[in-house]
This record gives sequence, structure tokens and C-alpha cells, in this order.
Amino acid sequence: MKTASLSGSPREGVGKKDAADLRAKGLVPGVLYGGSEQVHFHVNEVQLNKLIFTPETYLLNFEVGGTTYDCVVQDVQFHPVTDRIVHIDLLQVFADKPIRVKLPVRTEGTSVGVRNGGRLHVVYRRLPVVGLAAQIPEAVLLDITPLEIGDSLRVSDLTVEGCTVPLNESAVVLGVRRTRAAMSAAAVVGEEDGEGAEEGGEE
Repeated sequence: MKTASLSGSPREGVGKKDAADLRAKGLVPGVLYGGSEQVHFHVNEVQLNKLIFTPETYLLNFEVGGTTYDCVVQDVQFHPVTDRIVHIDLLQVFADKPIRVKLPVRTEGTSVGVRNGGRLHVVYRRLPVVGLAAQIPEAVLLDITPLEIGDSLRVSDLTVEGCTVPLNESAVVLGVRRTRAAMSAAAVVGEEDGEGAEEGGEE
């Protein structure tokens, strides 16, 4: 995974009023858990946005109260109207304990089916994986070059070295769909082939 740094400050109060006061100051309350004890903190909203509103997944070096923790974002709560971050949960990471994160799905190559008029349909833009932090890649890379119209890649087709994908093996990750333009082109070709056969039969 990519790494990033984030700093916060210990949070003295943990009530709703305290949380509302923090948000009014452009701060986001949060909790770090997974270690020997929970750590309540607040972080700058602008700095946090740079890490959350991105397709990337980061291993965070999080400094709070003079201590630095390795952690990942476990959960983010958004305001239902403004979409501002209102709370964040961080999970402390240990070298010998597997973690579950969602990685961005990136494609390589140009599909045969897309070149023939099909459309690439991505079902999972982020895939969950489980593994040790040191072995988790930055993204799940998928070669779509051989995919023709109607073909798809399923979880059973994936290999994420050092990790497992905790989804049903039959789940479709992406596929190439037939478009109306491709169907129209195929119909025209079929009609032309049919006309040719009839003419040949009359001779």
C-alpha cells in the first residue's frame, strides 16, 4: 500500500456537544482502536479530505499525543446532506496481523471487445482484500486485453499475491457488454451475409 502521514490531537471530551464544537472549528473527531486501548482524537478536516476523497488506499503513519501509530482507515461517516466527514475510525496495524482493506481496481490494456464496439462495465471499482500490511499492493491490476464482448472477469480469475479476496468466487468484477451500436453493426452484417447467400442460391 501507499503510505501517508497524518497528525491529530487527543480529544478530551467525547460527547455530542464536544463533537459538534470540533466540527464547527473544521476538525473531525475520531477513534483509533485495535491496540491495547482506544485513542480518541480529532484531526484537521482539510488534511483528512486529501486522504479520503481519493481512490487510493493508504497505510497511515498517524501521530497523536506524541505517539505514532501505523493504521488504516476502517470507517468514515459522512453528513447526509453536505457529505462532509463527521467521524472517522482508524484501525491500528500490526506486522503479524492480517487486515482487510479495499483497493482500487485498475485495468491494463485495451479489450478486444471494446475495440469491436463493446463497453467496459466495472462492477467493483474497489475490491476488498485481506493480508498482512507489508504484502498488500497499491491496487488490483487486471489485464483486460483478451476480453471479448460478453466476457467477464470473476473473483475466481484474480490473483492478488499474498492476499485473499473475501468475496464469492463467482462474483463478477468487470465485463465487456454489448452496446446498441455493436448490436446494430452486427445486425447489418448479418443482413448483408443473408443477402449474399440468397443471391448465391439464385445463380
